[in-house]
Amino acid sequence: MTRELKFGRRAARSGTATSLIVFLHGYGADGADLLGLADPLGPHLPGTVFVAPDAPEPCANNPFGRQWFPIPWLDGSSEDAAKASLIQSSADLNAFLDARLAEEGLTPAGLAIIGFSQGTMMALQVLPRRPVPVAGIVAFSGRLLQPERLEAEAVSKPPVLLVHGDQDPMVPFADMGIAGKALSAAGFETYGHVMKGTGHGIAPDGLSVALQFLKDKLPG
Repeated sequence: MTRELKFGRRAARSGTATSLIVFLHGYGADGADLLGLADPLGPHLPGTVFVAPDAPEPCANNPFGRQWFPIPWLDGSSEDAAKASLIQSSADLNAFLDARLAEEGLTPAGLAIIGFSQGTMMALQVLPRRPVPVAGIVAFSGRLLQPERLEAEAVSKPPVLLVHGDQDPMVPFADMGIAGKALSAAGFETYGHVMKGTGHGIAPDGLSVALQFLKDKLPG
């Protein structure tokens, strides 16, 4: 059984939805943390609906935030608990994406995912294992979980843009290179952008590169 995710939504500015962007927030945040990115992106993507779900679990380290899965070295949870939570949240996210596509009357070719930190981990875990590729994944400041398993388990291969700050104290910058090598080796169309001097966040140059990627990959 999957858990229903609460979410915020911004309608397409044109009044007609031709594409959908789903934001996946980081550990301890919530959907509202990223939904504001619809403001700078929306004018350039007038046919895009923006949706940002809250992760299904309360965050162990922040009772006011949410988590996709616990992080043992941060919150003292067990590795088994983190693994079970990842599996459950992956099912939750898959059900959420299916429901939103049906609701908007769109196909996976019109869907892009923007993840940040733990949201990027979810995107790179879930989307390659879905049966039909989405239009693209923008992966900010995260990592690819179990990169050694990607090639064998990837069912679909959407294009991926990796964006990471070279001064990130939370998710090491080196994780961008690890993800890039694994994605490329598995046959994914992979792009990268380094936000120089940026810590664990989204800098204007990173958002600009993401916008160009999205305009290129999304229909309309």
